[in-house]
Amino acid sequence: MPEGHTIHRLAQDCAERFEGTAARVSSPQGKFADAAALLDGAALTATEAHGKHLFLGFRDTDWIHIHLGLFGKVAHGPAPAPPPTDTVRLRLANDSAYLDLRGPTTCALITDDEKRAVHDRLGPDPLRADADPAAAYARVRRSRTTIAALLMDQKVVAGVGNVYRAEVLFRHGIDPYRAGRDITPAEWDAIWADLVDLMREGVRNNRIDTVRPEHTPEAMGRPPRVDDHGGEVYVYRRATLPCHICAAEIRTAGLAARNLFWCPTCQKG
Repeated sequence: MPEGHTIHRLAQDCAERFEGTAARVSSPQGKFADAAALLDGAALTATEAHGKHLFLGFRDTDWIHIHLGLFGKVAHGPAPAPPPTDTVRLRLANDSAYLDLRGPTTCALITDDEKRAVHDRLGPDPLRADADPAAAYARVRRSRTTIAALLMDQKVVAGVGNVYRAEVLFRHGIDPYRAGRDITPAEWDAIWADLVDLMREGVRNNRIDTVRPEHTPEAMGRPPRVDDHGGEVYVYRRATLPCHICAAEIRTAGLAARNLFWCPTCQKG
C-alpha cells in the first residue's frame, strides 16, 4: 500500500496537470460511470491529500475520494491518452495530460460533509500544514499498545506506513515493542520532526530514502540497495543482513498485520 508521501505527490501531480481545466471525466470500467457523467467537463478546482486518502475537488462542492488500498494503481502522462482498457475505473483527460486509476479500494463522489467525516476519523498527517503532533501524542501517551503498532494506526498518525515506521524508530534508537505510554515527550517530538522531514523528501524525490549522509553507499563503500521499493534504508526489508551501524543482524517479526524490521542492538528496550 502506498505511504502518505506518494498520495501527496499524486495530489501535486494532479494539480499541475488538471487544476483550472475542464477535465474530461470517464469510467471505461463502468463502476464510476454515473459519477463521471456528472463531473464530465467540470473544472478541477482543488486537490488535497490526508494520509493515504486523495481528494479531487470539482465545482468547489463535489469531491472524488480515492484510496488506493493494496492494489490501486495510477498512471499518468502527456496527451494524447492511450486507448483506455476496461480495467480503468477513472480517467481524467484534457488537452495536455491524462490520468488513469485502476483497482482502488475507494473511488467515490462525495460531498463536503462526507469529506469532513473522512478527515475527522484520521490522525494528524506530518505532511499537512494543519497537523497537530500534540493530538497524536495525546493518544500515544495513554496507550499500552506498542509504538510500532501506533505509528501504523491511521487514527493516530495518518500517512505513515511500514517503511516509515520501521525507519523512524531505528533512526531514534527506539525499541518497536515499547508501549506508547513509555515514549517521552522529547522522543515524540523527535519522531514527529523526523517524519516531517523524511516524508517531505519523499514527496520531492518520489521515493523513500532514510539513511543519513554518512551511511549512503558512497560514504560506506557498499553496493546500493536493490529492491522494488527503491531508496536507501536502515532496516526495512533487510532481515538477516548486517546493520549499517553496528553490524548486528537485522530482525523481522509480524506486528499489526505487517512485517516489522529492527536492529536488536541499536534499538534496545
